[in-house]
Amino acid sequence: MDDMELTKLWKQYDQTLERANILNLQSWVLHLQTLELLKTEKAKSRLRSLGNCKKGMIVIGILWVAFLIFLLANSIALSKVFFALSVAAVLGFSIYSVLAYIWHIVLIDEIDNSESLVEVQKKTATLKASTLNSTRILFLQTPFYSTFFWNWQWMSHDPKFWYIAFPVTLLLTAASIWLYRNIDIRNADKRWFKLLFSGKDWTSVIRAIKYLEEIEEYKKNSL
Repeated sequence: MDDMELTKLWKQYDQTLERANILNLQSWVLHLQTLELLKTEKAKSRLRSLGNCKKGMIVIGILWVAFLIFLLANSIALSKVFFALSVAAVLGFSIYSVLAYIWHIVLIDEIDNSESLVEVQKKTATLKASTLNSTRILFLQTPFYSTFFWNWQWMSHDPKFWYIAFPVTLLLTAASIWLYRNIDIRNADKRWFKLLFSGKDWTSVIRAIKYLEEIEEYKKNSL
């Protein structure tokens, strides 16, 4: 075999190898596109279900806000000052909750209508952070549920107020502040965190994020 034939064979081998690499790359790209489509659709499906649930909660929240406004309007009196303040505080947190849910639905709709994987990942991360933050804020309303029945007469004439009712409120205040400070993604592996965040509000977002992370895992493992 002379040098020309050897060179020709090498060229043929290189061309065959190049075609094989191109085919492998095309196959990988096709598989990646299919995986992205499948996992992204699964993530969107999870969030769509969550969005429908949140819409129902918004309706309930609006009715609750209307009820609290009615209570507040009919309790403006010095004798009911603690009741009025408690209702006003819970009302403020309830309005915040409704607005947070509306914002979450907007994010979910944007995710559902997005065709960009990067955009879906970004919006889902925003939804996760907002869910975490709104939950920790809403825990701050807890003490006000123990002050509805406070009144001046009870405080002045019944020692049980200072032995039972007041310590309970202090305990709830301390617990709500502790939760506000400690509800953080860094504590997601803690048992108390998992217990508090075992509902659909959180698990749906986490499941959607895991679907998207599986795409990145495939990219890393196949490159």
